Amino acid sequence: MRSSKIAALVPQQGAMCLLDEVVSFDDRSVVCRTASHRSPGNPLRCDGRLPAIAGIEYGAQAMAVHGALHADQAAQGGLLAGARAVRCRARYLDDEPGPLTVRAERLVLDGGRLLYSFVIEGANAELVSGRIAVVLTARAAG
Repeated sequence: MRSSKIAALVPQQGAMCLLDEVVSFDDRSVVCRTASHRSPGNPLRCDGRLPAIAGIEYGAQAMAVHGALHADQAAQGGLLAGARAVRCRARYLDDEPGPLTVRAERLVLDGGRLLYSFVIEGANAELVSGRIAVVLTARAAG
């Protein structure tokens, strides 16, 4: 699945839609790939650099894609409720010359609450990891 189809699944649009490709997914997890961290137009850049903490947004978008690919979550939107145990093993994501792999795994689906773990890797090294909690909301009709 390529970026134009991903944009149809997530609320983020234009340059804010950070994922380029869904490599694989199953009932519990999704693997995505992107090169948006190298783009000078990446809207998460600060002073011309993309801080590693921006990886939380990459993980959240992988979660959104995974949820949209499943009937139990596809009819709902969500609000990021928190990020925990976030570990940045790099200072900047744009130092990575190749594509990033973004992995998200659903740990909990409990009514209107989701908890996912995420890992962002580049060139066989883990750059950012953590857990993200989301509260599901009903999407507005129309």
